[in-house]
Amino acid sequence: MTQDTRIGPPVRGSEREMLRAFLDFHRATLAMKCEGLSDEELRRQSMPPSTLSLLGLVRHMAEVERSWFRRVIAAEEIPLVWSEEGDYQVAYDATTATRSEAFAAWEAEVGHARRIEREAESLDVTGYQVRWDEEVSLRLVMLHLIHEYARHNGHADFLREGIDGTVGA
Repeated sequence: MTQDTRIGPPVRGSEREMLRAFLDFHRATLAMKCEGLSDEELRRQSMPPSTLSLLGLVRHMAEVERSWFRRVIAAEEIPLVWSEEGDYQVAYDATTATRSEAFAAWEAEVGHARRIEREAESLDVTGYQVRWDEEVSLRLVMLHLIHEYARHNGHADFLREGIDGTVGA
């Protein structure tokens, strides 16, 4: 991996500033875990029977960003990135995926998510989460994404170490 250029979250600030900074920190961590690897290395799967790969994680997080910010908070009626049928598992199949395609989709969804969050009047803005049959707040969405990235960045640690021995961060 290259030098760590992530901006660490602040230790003081408003709730919104803190949530935004921690989410961006975790986004940057996933990108950093993928730096300097070829498409083939990014597609390399973990141990059987798991098909988990770094590229699959990037694709999955594009779906997560799209689903929570665009489909739930902004109420956009759009399909998932990789599955018209709404199958979230399709994103994990990175066997023919490329870095450019996966990162373009993920970066586009992160851009939409940032715009939606910044345009929201407050963290109390709500959207309807169909899978839960529940109204959820932007606050919950941001916390959920921080949790989702943190969990998957742990997976990314193991995947990266298995590829080239790089550990940390």
